[in-house]
Amino acid sequence: MKWLLLGALLGLLLTIPQALAVAVTVVTVLASQPLLVAFAAGILARPYLPLVGRWTR
Repeated sequence: MKWLLLGALLGLLLTIPQALAVAVTVVTVLASQPLLVAFAAGILARPYLPLVGRWTR
């Protein structure tokens, strides 16, 4: 699925030259928001974190 999205993005960038400038602007605006960057990092790291079980007695 991610390869399909990457191909669609590359196709869009090749067919519309202004799309690259828009994409760079959007990424810059989103990366300047620390809360959004921290949220995205948490989502990306979640599958690799160990599961915490209940306390044992």
